[in-house]
Amino acid sequence: MNPGKGYALITGASAGIGAAFARELAARGHPLVLTARRADRMQALAHELEAANGIKVKVIACDLADPASPRDLCEQIDRQGLAIDMLVNNAGYGVTGYFLSQPWKTQADFIQVLMTAPTELCHRLMPAMLERGHGRIINVASLAGHIPGSAGQTLYAAAKSYLIKFSQSLSLEYGHKGIHTCALCPGFTYSEFHDVTGSRAMMSKLPGWMWMDAESVVRQGLYAVERGEAVYINGRINRMIKSVAKLLPDRMVLRMMARQSRKFRKSSPD
Repeated sequence: MNPGKGYALITGASAGIGAAFARELAARGHPLVLTARRADRMQALAHELEAANGIKVKVIACDLADPASPRDLCEQIDRQGLAIDMLVNNAGYGVTGYFLSQPWKTQADFIQVLMTAPTELCHRLMPAMLERGHGRIINVASLAGHIPGSAGQTLYAAAKSYLIKFSQSLSLEYGHKGIHTCALCPGFTYSEFHDVTGSRAMMSKLPGWMWMDAESVVRQGLYAVERGEAVYINGRINRMIKSVAKLLPDRMVLRMMARQSRKFRKSSPD
């Protein structure tokens, strides 16, 4: 992981998988730049990690829904003289409801945070990685990006599928130059995600064996990017689901997704 050579920038670092990335990388001696909207939570995490691991942790509050944020964030990093050799594009959330049940601004913000911002951060930070001949990029995607979209949270699977394809292309283009890019694809993970979307009660109906903890997801992702894997699906169950979805006829899988959408999504057509 080349600790000490450069900082790891983690978006959406205030909780969940992002905070788990921060803790794991800090334990490995990697200095960090944490960014999210909630500065107070990041400051508390930064103090914890610095005290426990003796590393430097920088906090930059940032709302990636603002189209100017990726540029502003990179400019702040440059002004502080911080070299980024790992980028974890983790910031994300879900928009509940059917497509037309939300205003366009809500959908546009989602696209900005989950697709445009990670793409721009890669474009802005990769040149310096190339100059140093070393870089690691983890784009946190999802099992949802490998299976048909569901009813409700209309853009979620589409955005995650984009991150998977984007990561594959970056891996092919720059892997031989020392820049490893991996799309990390967890399934159901214990975090605040379902609390934010208001679907915790419904998701709790799923059996425990379908869930993973954020710490395991992160450790597997870090090993995968070091091995140069362009895509990594966490967990044997999730890999099996992806394989079954790929082998079955599309019409059959869509019918299955329709049943699951009715069962687990708190959404209704307009």
